[in-house]
Amino acid sequence: MTTPPTRPAVLRLPVPRSPVLRSPVLFSVAATLLAGTLLLAATGADPLTAYGAVLSGSLGPDGIGATLTTGTSVLGMALALAVPLRAGLVNLGGDGQLVLGGLAAAVTGLYSPLPAPLTVAVCLLAGTAAGAAYAALAAVCETRLGVPLLVSGLLLSYPAVSFASYVARYPLKEPGSSLPQTRRLPEGVALPALGSTTVTAGLLLVAAVAVVHFFVDTRTGAGYEVRMTGLGPRFAAYAGVDRAGLTLRLMAASGGIAGLVGAVGVLAFPCRFTDGALTAPGYTWTGLTAALLAGAAPLGTVLAALFFTVLQVGGLSMERATEVPRELTQVLQALVIVLLASRSRTPRRSDRHVNKKEKAA
Repeated sequence: MTTPPTRPAVLRLPVPRSPVLRSPVLFSVAATLLAGTLLLAATGADPLTAYGAVLSGSLGPDGIGATLTTGTSVLGMALALAVPLRAGLVNLGGDGQLVLGGLAAAVTGLYSPLPAPLTVAVCLLAGTAAGAAYAALAAVCETRLGVPLLVSGLLLSYPAVSFASYVARYPLKEPGSSLPQTRRLPEGVALPALGSTTVTAGLLLVAAVAVVHFFVDTRTGAGYEVRMTGLGPRFAAYAGVDRAGLTLRLMAASGGIAGLVGAVGVLAFPCRFTDGALTAPGYTWTGLTAALLAGAAPLGTVLAALFFTVLQVGGLSMERATEVPRELTQVLQALVIVLLASRSRTPRRSDRHVNKKEKAA
């Protein structure tokens, strides 16, 4: 009598009932909108009117130009900070790299002997190179001097911003102007406008950066190394990933994108470097918030940057329509990250069950 062959054991993985509801990002955004609704109702404002004003003020005919212009800088900085964040590296020196890129573009545009179209290209390259070099300096401070990247990136940002402010106020200050700004760039040294709006070709450059970032992240071995390092630095080191070299390359790429955003800002209206114009709107911190919300994923970073841009631009329309201060949109941005962090750190039921089994074993 022969025994029937035993059937091999099948590994069954738990399937979530609702992946959408289990997404920390969607949960954070939904909870934030709900909290905003409660805050608006507490002030006596109509939440539907307020949110409608945000959408119409940012995506309507009168606001879409401002949204695309602001979104160029926000998306650019979000991509710049998402590149190293994908590997678990946080670049807090975005402001310094941004202003040095803008200053390098302004100096190049003022003194370049080349024709205007070539000067524009050289300005963009100069801004990218300046940002990349300064970000690489922060990486060297960590890999060679042992200074943590969070500290070196943030501390190096302050002298860069101060140096740019000094140059705009004294050596390159426009004669007769009461504003701390450089002279206007020569005629023709500017990015072409897209149609009759204030949106320039810088939007296309940033979009191209997003496409390249997506391709490298999902289709190349370098992108796999970055993702693997972000998921498990020790495993990546055992696999042969050069952590120091990767940090240098990622920081240089991050700073280069930030410098490009600064150059784009200078080559747009009013075609000059103005002290505080690149840092006052908070593009760096909004971009970092978007990158954190998306987990540095390329497509998610684009969507998160658009989400925060809509909030930022539409906040003024909401203030006019409901008399609610537009600072509420900044509160909502911060609340998204707080909820995301708390949600991400909360273990799921299946994870708690596995942990109990491991402890019992």
